[in-house]
Amino acid sequence: MARPRPDLPPAEAIRALADAEGRLALRVTPGARSEGLEIAGDRLVVRVRAKPTDGAANKAVIGLVAKAIGVAPSRLELLRGHTAREKLLRLPSA
Repeated sequence: MARPRPDLPPAEAIRALADAEGRLALRVTPGARSEGLEIAGDRLVVRVRAKPTDGAANKAVIGLVAKAIGVAPSRLELLRGHTAREKLLRLPSA
């Protein structure tokens, strides 16, 4: 059975959440049943299937956000929250 496609908000809406320096606040739920992104207030809520083992969830988060905004995952930088649910990503300038 194929996995359903993740729910992704528009790239412009995600970029609008970033501050002037391109930092984006995230709240991550690893080990979720389905993957997706949701805008909640001033942050992005990210659900990924990957478990938080050996950085797998962080890689999945970066990959999902990169796909949603249309850039390569290598262009995103995890600034804070390597082992926490609250994370801070730096987005590339548009």
